Amino acid sequence: MSGKYYELEINESFMTELKETLAYMVNPVRIDVFVDSDERCETCNDTISLAKAIEETSPVKDGKKMVELRIFKRSQQKDLEEFKKQGVERVPSVTLLDGIIKYSGIPAGEEIRGLIETIMRISENDSGLEEETKKALKALKGKVHIETVVTPPCPYCPYAALLANMFAYEAYKQGNPKIISETVEAYENMDIAEKYGVMSVPAIALNGVMSFVGVPYEEDFIEYIKDAAENKLKEITLKDEGGEKTQL
Repeated sequence: MSGKYYELEINESFMTELKETLAYMVNPVRIDVFVDSDERCETCNDTISLAKAIEETSPVKDGKKMVELRIFKRSQQKDLEEFKKQGVERVPSVTLLDGIIKYSGIPAGEEIRGLIETIMRISENDSGLEEETKKALKALKGKVHIETVVTPPCPYCPYAALLANMFAYEAYKQGNPKIISETVEAYENMDIAEKYGVMSVPAIALNGVMSFVGVPYEEDFIEYIKDAAENKLKEITLKDEGGEKTQL
């Protein structure tokens, strides 16, 4: 399966582009990668390679890399507590902010753009969300688990994942960490895609309820989030709700 449905070519051009983008980091960001043995996880090594490339090309400030990388292995007993702490059940997984933002499956292909933009916004301490959205997130009462189902070739998926990530980040930043944003790579997690009947991506489930297909507008998405927090969601018939999408 590895290499057949995503492209991960860590060459000089890729490293140069990463370095130029990450050069604008303001504050340090930690990336945690959760893996298993090669026999049990075909994409784990590539996920580690990608994370190491990001760490390597990040700038140095005060003698330290601005991206700190930690790798946890399911085969090592001492690492299992971190799996539990961050709610990681699948490998590979990549997390930010102690699991508030999570990628289940390798964030390869188009998803690399969304991951890097997420890192940059956390580093810059700016979610980029509208003030009205920020106020709504601060007032959020119930918890919301966002699952954004994606595929590496999908050009629209990074936008949906980034929006979900920023909702989770903004709530976290405001001291109201009610939102978990999980980007689910469909090919590696077909059970999740099948559970929701996903035929095109991005597809977004909130608290286990399929809620949106395509890339939502911010002002619409906050209404979905509020409904999810108040258990008012109604499962949709899978169709395009107006956003861009790609067939799975």
